[in-house]
Amino acid sequence: MSTAPLDVLADFPAIPAGWAYLDTAATSQKPRPVIDAITRGYGETYATVHRGVYQRSADMTLAFEAARARVAAFIGGKPEEVVFVRGATEGINLVAQSWAATQLKPGDRILLSALEHHSNIVPWYMAAERVGAAIDVVPLTADHRIDLDAMAAMLTPAHKLVALAHVSNVLGSVLDARRATELAHAVGAKILIDGCQAVARLPVDVAAIGCDFYVFSGHKLYGPTGIGVLWGRYDLLDAMPPWQGGGSMIDRVSFEKISYAPPPGRFEAGTPHIVGVLGLHAAIDYVAGLGLDRIEAHEAALVRSARAALSQINSVRLFGPDDSAGIVSFAVEGVHPHDVATILDEGNVAIRAGHHCAQPLMELLEVPATARASFGVYNGADDIAALVEGIQRVTRIFG
Repeated sequence: MSTAPLDVLADFPAIPAGWAYLDTAATSQKPRPVIDAITRGYGETYATVHRGVYQRSADMTLAFEAARARVAAFIGGKPEEVVFVRGATEGINLVAQSWAATQLKPGDRILLSALEHHSNIVPWYMAAERVGAAIDVVPLTADHRIDLDAMAAMLTPAHKLVALAHVSNVLGSVLDARRATELAHAVGAKILIDGCQAVARLPVDVAAIGCDFYVFSGHKLYGPTGIGVLWGRYDLLDAMPPWQGGGSMIDRVSFEKISYAPPPGRFEAGTPHIVGVLGLHAAIDYVAGLGLDRIEAHEAALVRSARAALSQINSVRLFGPDDSAGIVSFAVEGVHPHDVATILDEGNVAIRAGHHCAQPLMELLEVPATARASFGVYNGADDIAALVEGIQRVTRIFG
C-alpha cells in the first residue's frame, strides 16, 4: 500500500486557502472533474433518459446507463443489480418497505448494532412495528468495534435481517463485513451493509463480501447530493415488489391490470436525477484515479497524527479505535462540543459537533454529543496543526 501523501487540494475550488475542512464524514467537497461533469450535463448535453427517440436523449441514456455500469464495476456487482436512489437513507427505506414488508412476520427478529446511524435504525424500527417483529442490538468491543463474537452468540433462526455499518460515522471503526455476512447467512438471515463511510476510502467488493444489500450516498464519495445507490442481489430484487409507482417502473398499464418492469427499473419511478448520476460517475472515476489504497493510507496517516496530537492534551477524551477510518471523535472535558466547534470555526477549522444521528451510541458512550474531525483526500498536516491549535485555544478559554 502506498504511503505517499496526496496533494490534490487544488482540485477542490470550494476550499479556500487557510480553511481546514474536517467534516467529510457529513459531506465531501467536490473536485473539479465532478463540477465539470455536472456543468456539462446541464449546460451542453442535457435531455431526458429512457424515453426520447431523438439523438440527444439516446446519448444521455447511454451515458446514464454507462454510469450504472461504472458503479457496478466499482463495487464488484452487476449493472442490473444497481438501483439509483436519492441516497443511502432512501436505499435502506426501499429495502425496509419492499423486502421487509413482504418477508417479515410477527415474531421475526432484526439485528442491528449499537453504533448505527439513525438511517439504519429508524426504517427497521418502522418495519418491525408494522409487522410485529423485534429488534436486537449487538454491543461493541472495548475499543468500540461491532462485537462479532457477541453477534455470533446472539443470532438465531428467528433473525431474518442483519443491518450494519461498514464504517461507523462517529467512531470510524471498520466492520469485518465478510465475517458478519457469514454469521448472518449461517442462520438464514439476509444482511444489508451501510457503506456510506466506506466506499470513499476502502476497496469494496460486494461479491467477495457476499452480502445481500449494500447502500451508499454519492455526496460522501466526492459526488453530488441527491444521488445514491442500492445494490442488491438480483434474485432478491426480482422478488421484491415496487416501492413507489409512476412512470418508467412499469411494463404495461391498464385500469384492469398493471405489470412492472424488471429490476432495477422497477425501483426507479419517475424521471431520475440524471445529472446527479453523471456526477456520481465522475466522482467514482476521480477516486479510482487516485487509488483507494493511496486514499486509505493517506487518511490513516492523518488519523494517527491527529490522535497522537490530541492525546497529549490532558482534557481531551478520544473515542473509537486507534486505526479508525478517516474519523476522529473526541470530547473536551467541561466544554460542550458545540462550543468546541464554534471556537474552532473562529480559527477557520470546520468540524462537526452533536450526536451525529447516532443517539443510541451517545448513550452508550455516556456523553450528550461529541466533536468529530473527519478527513478527506484534500486534507493534510496543516489541517491537523490547525485543529490542535484550535483545541489548545479551547482549553485556554475554558481552563
